[in-house]
Amino acid sequence: MSSSFPRRPLLVSFSGIDGAGKSTQIENLVANLREAGLRVQLLTFWDDAATLKRTREGAGHRIFGGDKGVGSPEKPIERRDKNVRSPMMTLIRLGLYALDALSLRRVAGRALRSRADVVIFDRYLFDELANLNLSNSVARWYLRVLLALVPMPQTGLVLDADPVQAHTRKPEYPLDFLHENRRAYLRLAEMAGLTVIAPQPLPQAKAAVVSCVMAHLAGAPEIPAPETQLDGQSARPVAS
Repeated sequence: MSSSFPRRPLLVSFSGIDGAGKSTQIENLVANLREAGLRVQLLTFWDDAATLKRTREGAGHRIFGGDKGVGSPEKPIERRDKNVRSPMMTLIRLGLYALDALSLRRVAGRALRSRADVVIFDRYLFDELANLNLSNSVARWYLRVLLALVPMPQTGLVLDADPVQAHTRKPEYPLDFLHENRRAYLRLAEMAGLTVIAPQPLPQAKAAVVSCVMAHLAGAPEIPAPETQLDGQSARPVAS
């Protein structure tokens, strides 16, 4: 079946607030693609592309005193890293994100030269840029510069989620930060031309993700997604 698809790998990225269900959706998509006879390469932005990982994790813990690890409903934690906002931290982030963009350019470029039919990234540069104040014109200019450095996914997905439910599934960051972060992701999706998968029951969300990716593989138009709500206002998911 794979011979009916383009030879150049399709680049797919998953982004969204913590607890949006990225791991579940990626696992389901990979299973569907492999069942269709396609070769899939799965990469994780934090493990395969981000730079100075140990230094960043250790420094964040020592300086801000946040918890380490991954939160769960049975064992919530309080992280203090991307939710810490200060002029100094913003400057540090700008430097680190530029290094990550250059690293991602190499990693994604190498993957796109592989024999895979589909290359999937669990998070992408978008997940860092969503931590910036995108209402600031300088931040928006910086975003455009960095996005010009990296391969843009043909299927860039933002999994939208209710912050309250996401916090219940993965209690790591304050709820007010998740609301703010969600707004940043939706704004970024509009700016970068990403596809928003609206909050919906898991079976429907899985079907929407698989349909979107398969449509890109086959060169067919996407099925329109339902509207998603942005803090009480409707926002139409953006097609990539």
